[in-house]
Amino acid sequence: MTSKKPVHFGPFEVTDQIFYRTPLSYCLVNIKPILPGHVLVIPFRAAKRMTDLTHDEVTDLFTTVQKVQKMLAKHYFENGKVEDGSFNISIQDGKWAGQTVEHVHCHVIPRLKGDEEGDGIYERLQSEEGNVGGGLWDKRPVQEGRFPRIEDEERRARSVEVMNEEAGVFGREMGLLDGEE
Repeated sequence: MTSKKPVHFGPFEVTDQIFYRTPLSYCLVNIKPILPGHVLVIPFRAAKRMTDLTHDEVTDLFTTVQKVQKMLAKHYFENGKVEDGSFNISIQDGKWAGQTVEHVHCHVIPRLKGDEEGDGIYERLQSEEGNVGGGLWDKRPVQEGRFPRIEDEERRARSVEVMNEEAGVFGREMGLLDGEE
């Protein structure tokens, strides 16, 4: 009989809920799925934030997300192809983004044709329903941070000049970061 080395998601031992492993990541069925097939992809190393991950960990995490999408499409979508449905891919990176387990994790949620949920999925992720840590802790963590509720008709398009100015600022800042690496 082979023994499995215990795997932890934050402080929680989740070894038996893992359905796939790579050298740097694992995939976990969700204790509180928002929709059928809602799973998590998690780096083995317990990094709190995306910026704490190494280049190899980021590459492995997102390559694994792609592979999981293909598997979920075969399981949930009518013809078994990614094109037959859609996915929400979400990372709540830090407390104010709604992260309740301080261990980077990527939500992969299959969406079926005709799904009326729309952007309501984000409200569900940010509610108690999406409080992954709440399903694991004896004392439920408080989920912080929410997207402000802004109706589409209240959102205003920016001018090309304003967007170009912001792109220039961000481009210069990215150049500075590239110089640090």
